[in-house]
Amino acid sequence: MTKAERWNRYWDRKSATYDEEMDVWDRRLFGDSREWACGQAAGEVLEVAVGTGLNLPWYPAEVTLTGLDLSAAMLDLARARARRLGRAITLRQGSAHELPFAEASFDTVVCTFGLCAIPDPAAAVAEMTRVLRPGGRLILVDHVAASPRVVRAMQWLVELASVPLAGEHFRRRPLKLVEALGLPVERRERFKLGLVERLVARKP
Repeated sequence: MTKAERWNRYWDRKSATYDEEMDVWDRRLFGDSREWACGQAAGEVLEVAVGTGLNLPWYPAEVTLTGLDLSAAMLDLARARARRLGRAITLRQGSAHELPFAEASFDTVVCTFGLCAIPDPAAAVAEMTRVLRPGGRLILVDHVAASPRVVRAMQWLVELASVPLAGEHFRRRPLKLVEALGLPVERRERFKLGLVERLVARKP
């Protein structure tokens, strides 16, 4: 089994409990981050790592939505959620490392709580930037390396198990990847001891 197939199977299995687990994190840590991110989307929108579609209720009615995820089981749940909400969305299975879209296809790209588990976050952010139109917005939200050193040490200990078992990283900083690509950051917020970071950058 290849590494990609292994993670695909992992997320297929995880789909059964994903919503319940994320509900706990949303209430205790992430707060209004989904509403914050999706409410700033405009035009033709791509959500990378759309998962089970937890963000769907928060997008403005007028945007045109496309969602991508590695897991077919996750996409099935997202499709069912979209039907319940009466929300039109095009769903595609694929890797964030190689987005199956042409350059400059979208006005907004959104990724919430996905870069923590994508194997190569730098490649993913570069791909998100590639498919953005000039002037388009990149909106990212994730849990990141905490501000206090003692909390970062605890995150390192957790990663000793979480990375090999679930590919889950707790000390990444998507902001650094965005800055490395030269995208101006228009808005950035950190809270909960710096554990949550959300940002809006714009493609020149």
